[in-house]
Amino acid sequence: MPEFLNLTPPSEAMDLFMKSWSGPSAIQTVRISTENALGRVIAEDVKAPHPLPPFSRSTVDGYAVRAADTHGASASLPAYLDLIGEVLMGTTADLLVGSSQTAVVHTGGMIPPGADAVIMLEDTQQPHETEVEILKAVAVGENILVEGEDVKSGEIVIKRGTRLRAQEIGGLMALGYTKIDVAEKPRVAILSSGDEVVPPQEEPSPGEVRDINSYTLSALVERAGGAAVRHGIVADDRTALEQAARQAFHQNDIVVITAGSSVSSRDITVEILAELGEPGILVHGFAIKPGKPTILGIGDGKPLIGLPGNPVSALVVGGLILPPILRRSLGMHADQWDAQLPARLTVNLASQAGREDYQPVRLIQAENGILAEPVYGRSNLIFTLVRADGLVRIPAQANGLPAGEKVMVRLF
Repeated sequence: MPEFLNLTPPSEAMDLFMKSWSGPSAIQTVRISTENALGRVIAEDVKAPHPLPPFSRSTVDGYAVRAADTHGASASLPAYLDLIGEVLMGTTADLLVGSSQTAVVHTGGMIPPGADAVIMLEDTQQPHETEVEILKAVAVGENILVEGEDVKSGEIVIKRGTRLRAQEIGGLMALGYTKIDVAEKPRVAILSSGDEVVPPQEEPSPGEVRDINSYTLSALVERAGGAAVRHGIVADDRTALEQAARQAFHQNDIVVITAGSSVSSRDITVEILAELGEPGILVHGFAIKPGKPTILGIGDGKPLIGLPGNPVSALVVGGLILPPILRRSLGMHADQWDAQLPARLTVNLASQAGREDYQPVRLIQAENGILAEPVYGRSNLIFTLVRADGLVRIPAQANGLPAGEKVMVRLF
C-alpha cells in the first residue's frame, strides 16, 4: 500500500500555507442591519459619534449633592441639606445644586449642575419635606458615571476585522449604528466523495454509509463565519470528481474535498486539486493522528483542502485548518483565537513520537478543578466526538502525557 513520504507537522503545514497565501485580493462587503450582524465580521472602523454616557448620570437611587457638604457626616452626627426638587427620568436636569442643597435622582438619571456626587437613599433620612439628613460622607464622583467615561466622542470603539458578539451589537446600538458594513461570508465548497457514501435520508445498503462529512464540515464552516455550499456526493471516478471539483472551484472561494477511504481515491483527489491552479499542492500528508491523509494547496489564490474520509479525522483536522483560513478570508484580527480551557488528565495518554495526537476528552468538574477524561474510539466513529467536549493535543516530540498533567482542552 502506498505511504505518504513527506508527513508535515500541522503547525509547519499551516505556517507554509499562510506564508504562501495572503488572503483574498480584496474583502467583499455588504451592508446589513446591526440586529442581524451577530457573528459577522465588521469591515470598517467604528468611531463614536458622541460620548457614552452622553451625560453624567447616577448609578443609584438617592440624592445629588456636593461632596464637600457631606464631609464628616455619620449616623451619630448627620449633615442636613435643603431638598430643592427632583430630576425626573428622561428629562434634562434644570436644577442647580448649591451649597448645602440636594436633589432627588434615580438610577440612570441626569446629575444636576452643581452636584459632584450621589448619596444612596439608604444612607439618608428625610425628617421634613424640604430637608434631608445625610448619614454618611461621600467622595467626589461617588455613585456617578461621568459623561464620556465609557467612550469618548471620536474614539475608535470597534476595529475593522472584529467578529461581532452580543456586546458589540449592544455597543453599536448605543451609538445609533443600526446598519453596518460587514465582510461577505467566504463561500466554501464541500464535496464528499466515495462509492460507499449515500445521502443521510437514504437507507444504506450493506457496505454503504450515510454522508456525515458534508454536514459536520458545513456546520464547522458556518460556525467559523463562512458560507458552506454542499456540492453533493461524488463517486470515486476521476472524470466525475474532476468535473465537480472544477465547478466548485469556479463558483466558490475555498474548495474542500473529503476523499473516499481507498488509496486510489486519495490519489485522484490530490491529482485533481493540483490541476485547479498555481502553485498547486503545498502539503500532502500531516504528521497527525487522526488525519494523516490531509492535503493543503492553493489554486490561483483560492485555498484547496483535501480531508480524510473518516468522519472523526475530517472533523478534527478541519477544525484545525479551516478556522484560521476563514479568519484570514474575512479580514479578521490574528489575535482572535479558538476557545480553550485548562484541565488535568485523569489517566495516562499514550502517543507515538513524531506525530501530533489529538485525543477527544470530556470535561468533569471536580473539587480540585476541571478534569479531562479521554473518550476512546476509532476515527470513523462520529459519536466519539459527540460524547466529547474538546480535544487534547499531544505534542509530536512526546511519547504521551501522564495522569495529572495540566493540559489545554480545545473546546468544540
